[in-house]
Amino acid sequence: MSDEIILELRDLSISFAGKQVLDRINLKVKKGQIIGYIGPNGAGKSTTVKIILGLIEQYQGDVIVFGQNIRETSVQYKKRIGYVPETGEIYQDLTALEYVTFVGQMYEMKAELIEQKLTDLLELFEMKHVLHSRIETFSKGMKQKLLIIASLIHDPDLIFFDEPLSGLDANSVMIIKELMARLARSGKTIFYSSHIMDVVEKISDRILLLNNGTIVADGSFEELRANREGSLEQIFNELTGFDRHEQIADEIVRLIHGADHDE
Repeated sequence: MSDEIILELRDLSISFAGKQVLDRINLKVKKGQIIGYIGPNGAGKSTTVKIILGLIEQYQGDVIVFGQNIRETSVQYKKRIGYVPETGEIYQDLTALEYVTFVGQMYEMKAELIEQKLTDLLELFEMKHVLHSRIETFSKGMKQKLLIIASLIHDPDLIFFDEPLSGLDANSVMIIKELMARLARSGKTIFYSSHIMDVVEKISDRILLLNNGTIVADGSFEELRANREGSLEQIFNELTGFDRHEQIADEIVRLIHGADHDE
C-alpha cells in the first residue's frame, strides 16, 4: 500500500431541511486501500459519496481528490473515478454494447476499445451472448454485472461500490470479492459500502463506521475488536446503539403467529 493520499475530507459538513447529515468529517485515504464504509440507513454514507462525485455542491469544508480541491478544479478528476450506486439507473432500451459504449465515450474512450474490452469482460462473466441484447431482457444479476463492468471499463483509480453484490449468484460474488482485492493490490482505491457485515469484515483493509453524521469508528477489523468482543455486526450494533433486534424479531414472530387473536 502506498503512502499517497488519494482522498481527503476536511471538516466536511452538510445539512438538509435543518437536519445535520454530516458533521465535520475528517478523513485521509491512501492509495490501494479497501475502505469498508458502513453505517445505518440515513447515516450519511450516500451523501458523502455524492459530494465526492460532485453531485451535491452545497456543503461546508473541503474535499481533496487526487491532490485537488474539487471546488477549485474542473470535472476532469471524475474521469479517474468509477461508481456503482446502490440503485443504479440503467437505460433498459439500450443493448449492453450501446449502454457501455455510451458510458465509455463519456470518459473519451474509443468505441473500438470499448467493444473489445466489453466483449472480453462479458465472456468472463458468462454473458457474451447478451452483447447485442436489450437490457430490459436481463435478470437483476445480469444488470448488476453490467453496472460493475461499466464502472470499471475506463480503468478508474478511485472506485465506489455501493452494495455491489446485490442480486449476484454465489460464483459472481466470489469473483467480485477477489476482483476488489486484486484491484487494490494493483493500486486502485476502493470504497465499499454494504449491509453484509461479514463481507465488509473479510475484504476491508480499513473500516469506517458512520453514525448520525460522524465517524464513530475507524480502523482495521482487528483494531476495532481491540477493546470489544464479537463480529463486526455485533460491534456495529454496539456503536450505533441498536440492541433491540432480538426483541423486534420475537415481536414479529408473535404477530405472525397471531398471538393476540388466540387470546
